[in-house]
Amino acid sequence: MALIPNPMRLLVIGLFVFLCGLTKPLPRVLVYTKNGPGYVHDNIPAAVACFQGLGKTHQIQVDVSDDPAVFAEANLAQYAALIFTSTNNDVFATDAQRLAFRRYIEGGGGFVGVHSVTGTERHWSWFKMMVGETFSWHAKFQPFRVLNIASSHPSMRDVPLKWEKEDECYFGKELYPGIQVLMMHDLSSLDGKQQDLLNQHSGSFKGYFPAVWTQNFQGGHVWVTTLGHDKSNYQDPIYQNHVWQGLKYILDSSNGIDYSKAHSIRFDEGIRVQ
Repeated sequence: MALIPNPMRLLVIGLFVFLCGLTKPLPRVLVYTKNGPGYVHDNIPAAVACFQGLGKTHQIQVDVSDDPAVFAEANLAQYAALIFTSTNNDVFATDAQRLAFRRYIEGGGGFVGVHSVTGTERHWSWFKMMVGETFSWHAKFQPFRVLNIASSHPSMRDVPLKWEKEDECYFGKELYPGIQVLMMHDLSSLDGKQQDLLNQHSGSFKGYFPAVWTQNFQGGHVWVTTLGHDKSNYQDPIYQNHVWQGLKYILDSSNGIDYSKAHSIRFDEGIRVQ
């Protein structure tokens, strides 16, 4: 005897299939860890594990690489964000890879930079502007105070207003005017034993220096923290939340990669002002 389908059952099955078809794939990010010749942080494995853990918690696909060959337009198109964690010095092997990275940003790509990212690609002006500055010096590792001056910003959710932590107080030069500073180093909280160097590298800033910032840059979305020198940071729930909120903000800002909006044909072109 043939079974008569239950109309309600068919409706539920049909609705399930329909909703499955509407389900968006999990966002995918790339954690990039390449370092050029010079100092390499021992925090990189801990940082990778941190982002992998955040991926599991928040349902994000996390790829990890230190191979500059990943910088090809077709490959980068799958990523909602690129995370450069404690990268340093030259991290691309060819100018074609630099151009692919630039066009990814111009196409609406997201970028999260962690700690020594400000010392990356120090001879590439466009990259330094995209990051927001280039590294000049850091005070010795010590306890000091970091102030949250943009607590209403989405990436500052549950980040302490006054964060007392041990870290390296980073200074930069060639600061790009487009950045929005979110947190700043309170220079008065440093021990003062390197005062001449502090005065030299703080430049025209007086008493405070940018520590965390964001910007929309040439079509892309950028968030940078200079905090995170010690590998123990990446097991600290406060720091984990800090980098998660930054990444979440960048992911929420993403509308996918549209290379039709990318305009550069050389990696070292000047910025486009519209």
